[in-house]
Amino acid sequence: MKKFLIVGAIMLSSIASAKEYNLISPDGKIAVNIESSGTLSYEVLYKDKMLIETSPIYMTFNNGKVIGKEMKVKKVVKSSGDRILTPVVRQKSETLTDKYNEITLSASGYDVIFRAYDEGVAYRFETYFKDSVTVLSEQSTFAFADDFLTVFPEEKSVISSQQPYFEDLKLSEIKTEQFCSTPILIKGDGDTRVVITESDLESYPGMFLEKQSEYELHGKFAEFVLEEKPTKQRVCYPTKRADYLAKTIGERTYPWRVIVIEEDDKALLTNQLVYKLAPEATGDFSWVKPGVVAWDWWNALALYDVDFKAGINTDTYKYYIDFASEHGLEYVVVDDGWSENLDVTKCAEGIDIEWLSSYAQSKNVDLILWVSWVHFERQMDEAFKLYQKWGVKGLKIDFMNRDDQRMVDFYYRTARKAIEYKMLVNFHGAYKPTGWSRTFPHVLTSEGVAGLENHKWSDKITPKHNLTLPFNRMVAGPMDYTPGGMFNLHKKDFQIWFNTPATIGTRCHQLGMYVVYESPLQMLSDSPSNYKKEDGVMEFLSKVPVVWDETRVLEAKIGEYIVIARRSGDTWFLAGMSGDEAVDFDVNLDFIDGEKSMMIWEDGVNVEMQARDYKMSTKEVKKGDTVKVSMYNGGGYVAIIK
Repeated sequence: MKKFLIVGAIMLSSIASAKEYNLISPDGKIAVNIESSGTLSYEVLYKDKMLIETSPIYMTFNNGKVIGKEMKVKKVVKSSGDRILTPVVRQKSETLTDKYNEITLSASGYDVIFRAYDEGVAYRFETYFKDSVTVLSEQSTFAFADDFLTVFPEEKSVISSQQPYFEDLKLSEIKTEQFCSTPILIKGDGDTRVVITESDLESYPGMFLEKQSEYELHGKFAEFVLEEKPTKQRVCYPTKRADYLAKTIGERTYPWRVIVIEEDDKALLTNQLVYKLAPEATGDFSWVKPGVVAWDWWNALALYDVDFKAGINTDTYKYYIDFASEHGLEYVVVDDGWSENLDVTKCAEGIDIEWLSSYAQSKNVDLILWVSWVHFERQMDEAFKLYQKWGVKGLKIDFMNRDDQRMVDFYYRTARKAIEYKMLVNFHGAYKPTGWSRTFPHVLTSEGVAGLENHKWSDKITPKHNLTLPFNRMVAGPMDYTPGGMFNLHKKDFQIWFNTPATIGTRCHQLGMYVVYESPLQMLSDSPSNYKKEDGVMEFLSKVPVVWDETRVLEAKIGEYIVIARRSGDTWFLAGMSGDEAVDFDVNLDFIDGEKSMMIWEDGVNVEMQARDYKMSTKEVKKGDTVKVSMYNGGGYVAIIK
């Protein structure tokens, strides 16, 4: 943090008896009107046009308090923030500006806080009750001003790994009580874009959204878990729930309800509002090392041209480590199967994690271990100590598939415990991120996305799907999509093979994901045996970073195309991805300085017949030159400019 400034923090006791309050974003484009008479409500205008109409918000507790109902405002404080944030892990940029206007309305025992940024609005409740309380319910309303089109991430149950597919539905077309996970993307009038999600979710259930009336979505929350039962599949499901949401301390803040508002598609790709609203990390995180990971599970350990039996054994992972070392990859994941089924402290027969970790470190590579959360939680302290002794540097924790209060508490307890042992975390089978990148910089990535693994059982991971994720899911934070498939087919040719999975789209579509998709722990999903036959591909994958000093979005349209430039140090990476239609762009290199060498990977001349076909070339370029970015349908493009 380079500077922090609060201006105009004024107690406006003279207007405390007022019923209407107004808040304007720093650039003046967003206005929030707050009404406190009767039920507390808000409305949002963007560029003087109504975006969200009167929307009631309140919370009900077991102590008889209904905060937000018949609110008697005792004090009003307006303030402004203007500071430069320096992320520990640079997801989009080396620094970012945190500038907002804020209003706090205080009543007996609680506050409601609204913030207006140039890129959106957020509100939250804060309580000051003396004793612990039970949250019976929360009313969070988003009453849109018109029948806007949504990119609807439908869910069938609150027990979910939050890997939705998307359907374009107008608000009026969503059925009553049909619900979705967040973030949800809404297309407003013209090019206006809205994303609803949350930040700073701690010890409280996550927010889904449910259709209630014509253009309204209301918060829906998993109820408190009273009993749960593990299954043979190493997951754990609630068997009995309460009729309330959470048991919690009386003095606390509740999650931010976040309304991202941007003027067009391109702006969504650089929005960091969820990050800005999350609590800042405390302590030393200099030990956190982002990196590229050789991953075993997607490719089913399918090695060939080797003189040993491939499988979950020491020889196989030694081969993965040698591959990672050869190409400068930082990590190897040892996924499901390395431990005994019910004991995450005992290696399965034929594999020696301690020896592999030592060998990996001798090759400048580190190990990340997969664990099922159910058995890991039971052995957490013992496991952390053992893994640290072995030299393991991170955990991939899986199968949570819930975001009720009990599960959210597990995430926070795990993240805090991992700091003690200086261990990275990847939450798989996870709900969407809610600001972990800022609060817990060692939580480098998480799933909560229908990514590459779904190709093993589904044909729905289409180029359009891939070109939707950056505009909704990625707005919430890094996503463990796990790109890198080398068996590439066009949609018309695609077939499902679980142990020899293929991808839909071209080879360069896969390469483009390494620049377009943000994940400071980025996977190489295919088999080392396949990559060893792809010298041109590995020339790119061995050089592409996972963190970025600067991001520039050059072209973007939801579901159709992205062209983006990202800088790491003095090197630029230019990338593109296309949806179901081919696209061409003339890209001006006005973002580079001086003369550079540009190495290009693009869809090949025979890509129509073979989605794997690509062409490599090199050219000299300088600032202001124009280059052609041509992408086949389901195609892609990458270039290194240095």
